[in-house]
Amino acid sequence: MRWLADAAPTTGETARRIVLGERTVDYVLRRAKRRTIGLSVDHRGLRVGAPVRATLREIEALLRRHGEWIVDKLDTWQARRDLPLLRLVDGLRLPFLGRSLTLHLALGANRGVWGAHAGEPTLTLCLRAPDAAPRVLEKLLREKARHLFLERLAHYGPRLGVAPPPLALSSARTRWGSCSSRGGIRLNWRLIHFPLPVVDYVVAHELAHLREMNHGPRFWSIVAGLYPDYRAARRQLRELAPQCPYWQGESA
Repeated sequence: MRWLADAAPTTGETARRIVLGERTVDYVLRRAKRRTIGLSVDHRGLRVGAPVRATLREIEALLRRHGEWIVDKLDTWQARRDLPLLRLVDGLRLPFLGRSLTLHLALGANRGVWGAHAGEPTLTLCLRAPDAAPRVLEKLLREKARHLFLERLAHYGPRLGVAPPPLALSSARTRWGSCSSRGGIRLNWRLIHFPLPVVDYVVAHELAHLREMNHGPRFWSIVAGLYPDYRAARRQLRELAPQCPYWQGESA
């Protein structure tokens, strides 16, 4: 692909770059028969899908509006490329709601036993075979995450004057939550690895989208009303996200 100056819109992919804040970001622009401009960040970098008729000015204006999000996601992917996968062994310690969760491995029927030692949580994986550990661990953490998320949605929903919305869990590697136009909320189960203020910030963020589907001033005013200390929690999420643990043999 070659770098293009501003040109008449055509279908297909072109490689471009843009300055976002103090950062020069390369991206691939793909024009196609679609109605809206879409952004995605993965191991390939930033990719932008745009309608054929969308002007470059419109596309780059949207990129600048979401510049902070784009840079965060690019940095998160870079950090994760450098982070080795963990091996699930007896005594492994994982971050868990701001504390340290110690894993123990034992023989059993593929279930978990939660406990505590010296004030810190423990989880014993009772396994039929060692290779079942990743699947059993993820199942147990998902269950804990769902219970916690439902509790936090029930806590913050009334403050916004809404009933707790339908909840689904995700395992996306670069997105912690989302809110659909139909009012459903998806939260990443891996948030269970972060302190409760971070969880609450993401919950408040997605609930605020029930009122405003953009990230304009009114949206952030709603977030602040639900969770006044959201800026500190957002900073903490950015700092912790690259350290989110992934282990060998997990499904996502």
